[in-house]
Amino acid sequence: MYLNTIQSAYGSRKVRKRVGRGIGSTLGKTCGRGHKGQKSRSGGMPKVGFEGGQMPLQRRLPKVGFTSRVKKYSSQVTLFEIGSLSVDVVDLKALVDANLVPMFSKTVKVIQSGEISKSVTIKGLKVTAGARVSIEAAGGKVEV
Repeated sequence: MYLNTIQSAYGSRKVRKRVGRGIGSTLGKTCGRGHKGQKSRSGGMPKVGFEGGQMPLQRRLPKVGFTSRVKKYSSQVTLFEIGSLSVDVVDLKALVDANLVPMFSKTVKVIQSGEISKSVTIKGLKVTAGARVSIEAAGGKVEV
């Protein structure tokens, strides 16, 4: 096999329509668009979703849901994850460095999921009531 003999598979490349090349081509004169009417003219198709004046589907259906803009910048971390860290003071920078929260997070909340056995200091993070009790029971403290 040589590079100059390679061909694409039959049917993988369609032959383009050569319009306006006379009667014999079957695409002469009106070029396969028929006579008159909106579809025969250039730029003559209605917009996507247009249903001939009937109220379109995307407007008939109700609006659903709500996406919080705050959610993008807030994260949560569990007690188990904090216990696996090798630092004594846990703050936003320590969590970002450990890849526990995305770097664009602005607020982080510690939730009580799992257990913590070592004493750590939580700085500048929000903490749930249950998580606070567990951290203080392990000998740690929470600084807001």
